[in-house]
Amino acid sequence: MPTISIAEIEIRLAELSKLLDPCQLCPRQCLSHRRQGAFGFCRLGDQPLFSSAVAHFGEEPPITGRHGSGTIFLSGCNAACLFCQNYQISHLHYGEVVTPTRLADEFLALQASGCANINWVTPDPQLPFLISALVIAMQKGFNRPVVYNTNGYVRREVLQILEGIVDIYLPDMKYAADCWAEEYSNLPRYSAINLEAIREMYRQVGPLQVDEQGIARRGLLIRHLVLPEDRAGSAKIFRSIAAIDPEIPVSIMAQYHPCYHASGHPVLGRRVTIREYQKAIAAFEEAGLSNAYTQPLEELVAQDLLFPDFSAKPDKIFNQKDNRAKP
Repeated sequence: MPTISIAEIEIRLAELSKLLDPCQLCPRQCLSHRRQGAFGFCRLGDQPLFSSAVAHFGEEPPITGRHGSGTIFLSGCNAACLFCQNYQISHLHYGEVVTPTRLADEFLALQASGCANINWVTPDPQLPFLISALVIAMQKGFNRPVVYNTNGYVRREVLQILEGIVDIYLPDMKYAADCWAEEYSNLPRYSAINLEAIREMYRQVGPLQVDEQGIARRGLLIRHLVLPEDRAGSAKIFRSIAAIDPEIPVSIMAQYHPCYHASGHPVLGRRVTIREYQKAIAAFEEAGLSNAYTQPLEELVAQDLLFPDFSAKPDKIFNQKDNRAKP
């Protein structure tokens, strides 16, 4: 749970709320007047847009724990990935407008079910609402670690406000080259912004720390999705991580699925091959890193275990309960 007091969190909440209108919450700083009904790139307004809350068993083992990660799926996103597997909520905005009190109730219900943490998915455009909900939940006894599950396109200044609030950072490092970041995800200056964000996260929490049961309590775990034809630039990303700290754990994901606008794409229109995934693992080792979570490519290709359907009920979003990445 947060290491600062509720009173201090409320001060940070006031800082974040000032960034909502005109909006400067993410690196786009589009300056949309969200409290006046205007929408920026993320198409979000001045209230939380919530999809679902679920005990998620598909995260990395230290995040999942024994009873699942208490995952809050939020709608809307500050990226526009052609291949987003969560496109139903990120692009199509499946979900409902709720209050921070409703979000707080979801946090507490997931805690009561035994979840190891509360896992905010795509929190960046909705941070003031999430922090407001966190204050309400803490006043009612919430005491789980907060996981910040992000695409990694985050302002360092915003992360500084979150110091002492977020326990576990779970960011993507998507691309090593801005040309691919812009073409495939409409993320300008991604590589520099992402690396600066990763460094700030590491400064705050260090590498991932787990308890005697192997459950994460604090720290940084980086995710990297391997793309066809190495369009993510895996080797360069791994070298960047090693330059920060070779002890940082990395989840090397094989689950790429050519969905949404990637279907039929000349490069992104197919899955990753076994050889491409093995090449990424070799680049990881060559960079001097050793703490990896990997996925069985053959199983993912055959069964689509990690592909969600957000039109289903929360307990049916994923095809299989235990689909965790392995260390």
